[in-house]
Amino acid sequence: MSGSLDDVLFSRRSVRAFLDEPVDLDDVKAMCVAARSAPSGANLQPGQLHILTANPLAKLIEGLQQAVAQQRPFDHDYSYFPDPMPAYLKERQRAAGYALYEALSISRRDLDGRRAQFARNYSFFGAPVGIIVTIERTMGKGCFMDLGMFLMTFLLKVEAMGYSATGIGAMANYASVIHEHLGLDEEEMVVCGLAVGKADHDHPVNQFRTQRADLEDFAQFYGFDDLSL
Repeated sequence: MSGSLDDVLFSRRSVRAFLDEPVDLDDVKAMCVAARSAPSGANLQPGQLHILTANPLAKLIEGLQQAVAQQRPFDHDYSYFPDPMPAYLKERQRAAGYALYEALSISRRDLDGRRAQFARNYSFFGAPVGIIVTIERTMGKGCFMDLGMFLMTFLLKVEAMGYSATGIGAMANYASVIHEHLGLDEEEMVVCGLAVGKADHDHPVNQFRTQRADLEDFAQFYGFDDLSL
């Protein structure tokens, strides 16, 4: 894909169905190098990417799916969402979930269907490349901001290269499974997963779009009226 930055920004979507096509190693390396160009405080460059495909990815997915089938308790190392979640945020969460399930013709009362779709997080939605994102436990809260910029840069490079991706926050729910399969150092905290590949644009799950907040809901402007005097 080529085009302006706006083209890349506004065409990027979280993709949850992929074509059965491999991703070239050199392309993955280019995504990683681009991501590391993101800013970070004091140039600490926090975060590690553990990138899997083929058999190593299949083995990790098998272990995660076993954990799901056994209904193992979640053992994540940090809280992703606010607790309790404010009503206005809960409304956004529900709207996104309902839109996803509606695209898949899963009714609100179809709990089995919803569970099955959620379990697809742990198969990286069928993507040919699965990535586990970690950060050192000793990093401060500000380093999570740096990690977020690193990941967004990665996602934009993915889009610019004609691939697609989605973040998988639910991957952190089974941190111990991931630690075991990848032999991670205890000091590495599992933050999330990423699925990368060529999007299956015809799949219903890739047809829905989430809504973004209006500008006046999140941005306040000061002093600009004075400039017109």
